[in-house]
This record gives sequence, structure tokens and C-alpha cells, in this order.
Amino acid sequence: MVRIDTPNGCISISNEVFSNLSGDAATNCFGVKGMAGKNKEGIFQLLKRESMSKGVFVKYDEAGALIIELHIAIDQGVNVTTICREIMKEVSYKVASATGVPVARVDIFVDTMILG
Repeated sequence: MVRIDTPNGCISISNEVFSNLSGDAATNCFGVKGMAGKNKEGIFQLLKRESMSKGVFVKYDEAGALIIELHIAIDQGVNVTTICREIMKEVSYKVASATGVPVARVDIFVDTMILG
């Protein structure tokens, strides 16, 4: 949770807000099928929209900036490097502009590729 003190009071932003913003920004990028998560057998699967935050992990660096870890599923045949660069830019921009909290890093893990 992030706490921001202002002259008018205090603002607290939960990790769930950062997870939802990050997941939404990532899944709206071209070539991304959705967020990925492990099932009980340890196999990666596509997460439903309502549980997409399970594929996002939020940490903080020493300065209080966000470190966001995304686990994604992508379309087969797309350029992985290009998609990941775009996701990094989009997630950093959307989270920072919506919350005012700086994003230090966005780490992306391409866990699975979906056919079709």
C-alpha cells in the first residue's frame, strides 16, 4: 500500500489498484491474449478478466517507486520483444498518470503462447 500525504489529508492506494491498472493496461496492448497464472498442477493458463490481478505482482524499491511484475499470455507469431517494450511503456504511463506514483520498473514474463 502507498500512502501519500497532502496538505488536505492522506491518500492510501492499495496494491490491488496498481494490479488492476497494470493488468488492464497490459491486456489492452496488441498481441496480448491476457494475464497468465498457474493452476494447481503448475500449468500456466489464461486468467479470466475478473481474476487478472493474479498475474500481476507489485513491489516497491528503496525510493518508494513501484516494481511491477506481469505474467502474460501472447498470440503465437508476434514479435515478443516489440510487444514487451510496448507493454512496459503503456503500463508505466497508465499507472503513473492515474496514481501519481512513479514506476521504477516493469518486469514481463511471457508464460505461454496461445494459438489462433
